[in-house]
Amino acid sequence: MRRPVGLAFLALLAGGLASIAGAQERPYTEGGVVVVSYIRIKPGMFDKYVKYLDGDYKKVMEAEKKAGLILDYGVYTTPEEHEGDWNMVLRIVYKNMGALDNLRDKTEPIMHGVTTYSPEQGAQATIDRGAMRDAVGSRILREIILK
Repeated sequence: MRRPVGLAFLALLAGGLASIAGAQERPYTEGGVVVVSYIRIKPGMFDKYVKYLDGDYKKVMEAEKKAGLILDYGVYTTPEEHEGDWNMVLRIVYKNMGALDNLRDKTEPIMHGVTTYSPEQGAQATIDRGAMRDAVGSRILREIILK
């Protein structure tokens, strides 16, 4: 009775090893991670919002880049395709998915180091940004690099 159980175990083990070997032969490697945020700028607020992006937002992004938390960032505009559509994308590039672990704990000290906001002022700044734009959604994208 033990022999069929032993053979079944060996078959499972061989199948598992074959799938591990197959996993090593993927036609790609995993690359960086891009987080994109879709923003709808409210009518008449474009210049005011871009001024914010060129100020505190840029300071924080540059400090995070210097600290090695992010690789790159970017701001893109596009015409709206329909009423209520997003018209701006904010892009942040991270080295890998692990870079997102405990991200807030890593970025808050940097943010507080480059801005002069007290916690109350920071909360008010968030409310003020809300008056200029709506966050429509976001996506996390992982690049795959073809071999």
